[in-house]
Amino acid sequence: MDVATLSAGLDTIWVVLTAAMILLMEGGFALLEAGFVRQKNAVSIIMKVFVDITFGALIFYFIGFGLMYGKDTGGLIGTTGFLLNGDLSHIANNISHETYWLFQCAFVIAVISIVSGAVAERIHFRAYILYTIAMTGLIYPVAGHWVWAAGGWLGKLGMIDFAGSAVIHALGGFAALAAAIFIGPRIGKFSADGKSNIVPPSNLPLASVGAFILWFGWFGFNSGSTLSATNGSIGHIAITTMLSAAAGGATCILFTMFRYKKADPPMVINGSLAGLVGITAGCAFVSDGAAILIGVVCGIAMVLITELLDSKRIDDPVGAFAVHGVSGSLGTLAVGLFAMPEMTKGIGQEYYGLFYGGGWNLLGVQALGLAIVSVWGFALTWIVLLAIKRFIPVRVSRDEELIGLDVGIHGVPAYNQDHDFLDLEQLKSSR
Repeated sequence: MDVATLSAGLDTIWVVLTAAMILLMEGGFALLEAGFVRQKNAVSIIMKVFVDITFGALIFYFIGFGLMYGKDTGGLIGTTGFLLNGDLSHIANNISHETYWLFQCAFVIAVISIVSGAVAERIHFRAYILYTIAMTGLIYPVAGHWVWAAGGWLGKLGMIDFAGSAVIHALGGFAALAAAIFIGPRIGKFSADGKSNIVPPSNLPLASVGAFILWFGWFGFNSGSTLSATNGSIGHIAITTMLSAAAGGATCILFTMFRYKKADPPMVINGSLAGLVGITAGCAFVSDGAAILIGVVCGIAMVLITELLDSKRIDDPVGAFAVHGVSGSLGTLAVGLFAMPEMTKGIGQEYYGLFYGGGWNLLGVQALGLAIVSVWGFALTWIVLLAIKRFIPVRVSRDEELIGLDVGIHGVPAYNQDHDFLDLEQLKSSR
């Protein structure tokens, strides 16, 4: 075995393992969202996560990967690589195309899961399946091509988004905002006078376990994006990821103690996630100190934006926009401020951060790319939901929402206190 073969083998193992870590994040999304919503909608959350994984993977295999990483046409879309066929010689990695697809598939599944939380407890299951197809087959792949693919027009301008603060989180967050506005608030969330009513989460310990799983998976998200087991920046990426998440959570503990006179558990959970989202774009390019500052700013912004959405009567049950949309935006812009010259030169990037004497070039490119990706995610989501609404309901009926989606849509509750066996024939006759 020569050195090249050994290197390719190690890189393949590294990418497959980190892809598996990212896929495990779906368990984190499931637990986090199920813990944040009411008990009567826990099964609905789980079913949507299964839609994310199953439909998301298949549609990305059939269509999405080709549009995202296929041979470039005009800097806008890819035209090869559908079903992993056709010319993919432009993808210059030390791993196979199949391995690369698996890693990218884990990313696309994470994007749609962001939107899932914003429409929890009221979106119709069939409509969600159709939207998942649109997100994984068109909305995300096209935006991803612009930034990450060889020849993508934003990438050619010099935009840096190492692991997806913009392409995954800002896009997913603004798509979530569009979906939350389109579908409207949950029944009873807001009073007639506009006052926001508290909807108690069903299981905060469950939500916290979900957050810890997401935190664990994020090391695969960020460090795995090197696509190489021998990349010297893996350790630096891991520590900036850890520091930003810790700073986001610690800041929310202190900030909510000051603002609400007690530490707010859901805000603290989302504060750590906000720090993780914020560092994702620049984890390989910023210093440890900058990572901490990014986490602090994202944590505070998350709290303030959550309050702002409530004041505007926008119902986002799990804080998807405040965590992903806002923190993803801040993290993307932070690269334009804090990217270190010695780090960006390693990727052949001529621009670097404003605070390191790089001027306004990179910050301008980051702002442009962020605006384009965010508007794309918001607008296409609105258009797709309008199209779906022409054929099937996007929102469940009032009765289904009040009884809960678990029973109303899926026919089974998440928790059953009756320990007897069910009579199948009697159950069928009752229906």
